[in-house]
Amino acid sequence: MPGSLYETSNLDRGSSNRKKKIEEFSRSSREKLVQSKNKMFSKFTSILQHAVEALAPSLPLQEDFVYHWKAITHYYIETSDDKAPVTDTNIPSHLEQMLDILTQEEAERESGETGPCMEYLLHHKILETLYTLGKADCPPGMKQQVLTFYTKLLAHIRQPLLPHINVHRPVQKLIRLCGEVLAAPTENEEIQFLCIVCAKLKQDPYLVNFFLENKSKRPEIKSPVATEGGKENALSPDTGQSLAQEQADHQDEPQAAAAVSTSSPTSNNNSNNYNLVTSLLNLTKSPDGRIVVKACEGLMLLVSLPEPAAAKCLTENTELCELLTDRLVSFYKALPQSMDPLDIETVESVNWGLDVYNLKEDAAVFTGKRALISFLSWLDYCDQLIKEAQKSAAAVMAKAVRERFFVSVMEPQLMQTSEVGILTSTALLNRIIRQVTSEALLQEMVYFLLGEEREPETSATIAQNPLRHRLIEHCDHLSDEISIMTLRLFEQLIQKPNQHILHNLVLRSLEERNYLENKPQEEREPLENGQPHDAVDLEEDPLFGDDLSPERKLSGSDWLSTSPPQSPDHSKSEGKTEVHKIVNSFLCLVPDEAKSSYHVEGTGYDTYLRDAHRQFRDYCGICQRWDWRGNPKPFEKCNLDIPFFEGHFLKVLFDRMGRILDQPYDVNLQVTAVLSKLSLLPHPHLNEYLLDPYINLAPGCRSLFSVIVRVVGDLMLRIHRIPDFTPKLLLVRKRLLGMEPEGITIDHMTLLEGVIVLEEFCKELAAIAFVKYHAAASSSP
Repeated sequence: MPGSLYETSNLDRGSSNRKKKIEEFSRSSREKLVQSKNKMFSKFTSILQHAVEALAPSLPLQEDFVYHWKAITHYYIETSDDKAPVTDTNIPSHLEQMLDILTQEEAERESGETGPCMEYLLHHKILETLYTLGKADCPPGMKQQVLTFYTKLLAHIRQPLLPHINVHRPVQKLIRLCGEVLAAPTENEEIQFLCIVCAKLKQDPYLVNFFLENKSKRPEIKSPVATEGGKENALSPDTGQSLAQEQADHQDEPQAAAAVSTSSPTSNNNSNNYNLVTSLLNLTKSPDGRIVVKACEGLMLLVSLPEPAAAKCLTENTELCELLTDRLVSFYKALPQSMDPLDIETVESVNWGLDVYNLKEDAAVFTGKRALISFLSWLDYCDQLIKEAQKSAAAVMAKAVRERFFVSVMEPQLMQTSEVGILTSTALLNRIIRQVTSEALLQEMVYFLLGEEREPETSATIAQNPLRHRLIEHCDHLSDEISIMTLRLFEQLIQKPNQHILHNLVLRSLEERNYLENKPQEEREPLENGQPHDAVDLEEDPLFGDDLSPERKLSGSDWLSTSPPQSPDHSKSEGKTEVHKIVNSFLCLVPDEAKSSYHVEGTGYDTYLRDAHRQFRDYCGICQRWDWRGNPKPFEKCNLDIPFFEGHFLKVLFDRMGRILDQPYDVNLQVTAVLSKLSLLPHPHLNEYLLDPYINLAPGCRSLFSVIVRVVGDLMLRIHRIPDFTPKLLLVRKRLLGMEPEGITIDHMTLLEGVIVLEEFCKELAAIAFVKYHAAASSSP
């Protein structure tokens, strides 16, 4: 019996398993059958739809357009659930169809002709109604749909829509809704809408007058859609406005009409709102970097509009200047108090909007790199914005940067006594000078640094501008690092395309040419060998003989056949003879026993000729609009009785040049770099004062050549006190060039390095003189 029970149990279990398998098979079969029927039904529906379309003609575009609009309005009349998101309705689809119809209608008609669908949209104030629904955000997400509709409408329709009052008025209202809430879910649609409006204004700048709204305009009445039971009122008669709104809108019409008049009160009224700018400014504060960049692009378009009324409203009635400067200040204050000047100088160039970064990587490079890049990126945006801006707006924005950033924040940093602070702030200022390219901002920065004075300097007035005085004094600071960094700053500054820099620093002290002797011949001191007793007799001195070593001879290379552009130089009647004498004077200044370059290949005079040719051509391009052509100011027009003062800047440079044998190598390189840049400038007074060894200096005056002559005289006295001077000099040169490894310490290293810099500087000045005079001779008839 137990066995029988066991067998029965097994049979039952087998039967149960078979039943389950049958049921699973039946279920899967039914599902497959349903799927097959659905596919067949879908195909049948599609075929039927195509057949109907083939047999029945499509509705005219206007009827189709009205159908889709009525479908949207009926939703508000019939629906009882206004909490459901708009994406659960057919509204997005109907709006898309309306856009397609408007685009198709325009494509089928002649250019500029308004079709019935567009006429319907304008006449029935559909955009007003959509604005009202978008403002109420009913159903939820409707604001997003309305913004998208406006954006696509303005982007896809080629005919000008903004001049229509039933377009620019709702567009104006919708602009006010943008940027109200930071990180709103509609931010992306808001910025797309604002940018397309900006693009349209860029195409037709005068339309901006429609968007300068009088602040005294009565406030807009709240939408009835936002109130309970207001759906029918919102949609009848297809305007989306109450009677009060209609009246308010009609009151706005004279304002809009006045905007297109040349004597428009909108254009001349100081109390205008520029809501387009305000909304973009709000969106620049978004946490989303992409939104910020787009908002900045929109502002860039608006500031470039040439309309004076818009430029005035932009700078007087918006917070644009405050935003630019406040953000610049906050980024600057976020920088570390101490930074390596080399890091500041070598950090990669920054373009606003392309600020891609990695916090970990930046921190690994040097502390503060992220903050520095953020500051330089915003500085670049300010610079480009001012560069693109309408002229009057650019001037106001640049002045705001000067007052609110340079004067308020940077000046105290530059005037401090902490050497670390001075070094960091000077390095940052140097980087700022290098980066600024807009004319208006450069001008304000120059006035900040140097002042606006143009009259000749005197020793009593050098401290007239405290910041200028302090910066020039820093060129001769006890700290070599501060001296080098400040000299680099001035080297960068004198290469900028701004005439006031050169006039303020150098030219105003030379314009009367009172560095020249102007006494009658009988009143001058007795001459010795045809020259004053304290003058250097170049012709009699054996250092200035006519026999030149091969590397001193002037090169006749092919590159000379293409001279620089016409140069405003002072040429003399002797022509080539004068050039020959001047070049030889510089080449022969350093005595033979103090020369080492002819022992090393590739350090000859020819290399400086090529560099001088290229750099002089670049300077001529910068200075060509400054009217520097011609000869020096005639003596009869000069006030030669005024005591000569070389100016604070040249005084410091000459003082440092006079100590070239006792200063560190890096300091000497920087001093000579600044002097060579000044020598390259194509101004006749600079040619005479810095490059002519034969000028007859007034008593007590010095020129660059006379300073070098005194250095050479000091050198000749010292050479004889140093054993094995020439071999040591050659060894030092090879070490500086990396041709010899560092070995034992060499005595008098500072002096030897100074001699090498002096020799190279004299060759550089000779090359500059030759190129300048050659260019003058080539350009003369």
